[in-house]
Amino acid sequence: MSSMGSVTRRLLLVCLAAVMVCVLAGCGDRSPLDPKDPVSLTVWHYYNGTQQAAFDALVEGFNDTVGRELGIYVQSYSQGSVSDLETAVRAAIDGKVGADPMPDIFSSYADTAYEVEQAGALADLSRYLDQEDLDRYVESYIEEGRIAADGTIRIFPTAKSTEIMMINKTDWEPFAAATGASLEDLRTIEGVADTARAYYEWTDGLTPEIPEDGKAFYGRDAVANYFIIGMQQLGVEIFQVENGEMTLNVPKEELRRLWENYYVPMVKGYFGAYGSFRSDDVKTGDILAYTGSTTSAMYFPDQVELDDGSYPIDYIVMEAPVFQDARRFAVQQGAGMVVSKSDERHEYAAVEFLKWFTQPDHNLRFGCVSGYLPVTKEAGSVQRLEQAIEEQELSVAPKTYDCLTTIFDAMEGMTLYTNKSFRNGSAARKVLERHLADRAAEDRAAVAEAIARGESLEEASAEYVSESSFEDWYASFCSALDAVVNE
Repeated sequence: MSSMGSVTRRLLLVCLAAVMVCVLAGCGDRSPLDPKDPVSLTVWHYYNGTQQAAFDALVEGFNDTVGRELGIYVQSYSQGSVSDLETAVRAAIDGKVGADPMPDIFSSYADTAYEVEQAGALADLSRYLDQEDLDRYVESYIEEGRIAADGTIRIFPTAKSTEIMMINKTDWEPFAAATGASLEDLRTIEGVADTARAYYEWTDGLTPEIPEDGKAFYGRDAVANYFIIGMQQLGVEIFQVENGEMTLNVPKEELRRLWENYYVPMVKGYFGAYGSFRSDDVKTGDILAYTGSTTSAMYFPDQVELDDGSYPIDYIVMEAPVFQDARRFAVQQGAGMVVSKSDERHEYAAVEFLKWFTQPDHNLRFGCVSGYLPVTKEAGSVQRLEQAIEEQELSVAPKTYDCLTTIFDAMEGMTLYTNKSFRNGSAARKVLERHLADRAAEDRAAVAEAIARGESLEEASAEYVSESSFEDWYASFCSALDAVVNE
């Protein structure tokens, strides 16, 4: 072999070796990580109980495998509740005395993330995600994270939820048998209101010696979702955001429909809200059904507990009701993870962990415990869920399994929606959450007092469900929203 041929052969071998190194290391990756000098990351979240245990187990699994190979070590800390976490983050940003340093990663809803982004404290995640990465995720989940003024990503989707309806099957069945009530009636919001009235009248009739002692049938968590999604179903985007500017849309006709199907049944006692969450009200026997987050499935009680004893109950899971003849919109909710602005090594490492956590097997493992929906397209099916359960030998609570499969089956033809973030968005949402609910609770108490004095339900509630009552509420509601969004 000639010397020239030998040189050429050596050059080819060198080039081949370089290509292999490039392939193994991830060509074009330009990873700033070094396994000999690991990056330590802190994660703050609001998971507790079994959710925290599941998250911590996944973190440990990452540290023992991919984290060790790449040079990433993750430490996770629960901050308690969502509000506790938000308080801790704001204290860290403001540098308050005694506050912990900003974590590298923390759970955040869009409104809170938007505030932190306005302070310039969030990393641009778009720098670390190529199109192939983005294509793995549900598009609306990615779009929710584009809260920066230039449309780049600040929120990484990690676990999502929507709403479902859960029903006390044990107490539903005798009511349905006696009255002809059907589960099909519960597919619309108007049908729920009509069924609730029938349940009140039926339970009232069980004790003819005691007038107007009917029981509430239904309640809902997150009244703000009722406004945002209900209006969207009726063709109105209540918070319309373009280029960071919000336009408030509060048409009277559509809001009247929401008022008639929440406030009126609440005032008349057909709906109820007593404990912190509606699953609490099912447990005490105060209601039979509620609309709440998919993550609430694990809290649906196994028995009703009364003053004089308790009894076991079974359950039914259904898709959340929509307005009659309206579009099938459902809420898209659940906090994502954001990364604090720091240096390339920490930001890069944080995104690597989040990409690992949202791989289908890992995300479904978390969802089987927490009731959260996975965020990749590949993971969002009953078939993929069952595959993960079988291959990983996962133990899944029946209520959580039924909740997840109900939503997976309902996804076709359903549009998930969440409003874009805007200035004072958190305050505006609080108006939606409390304004009508607080008035309904106050007026229901007045109606109950009038009934105790001997008035019939229709007599006691007449002034509260009148046209003038709606007009008064509508004016007050619009005024309250205007005040917070223009503050």
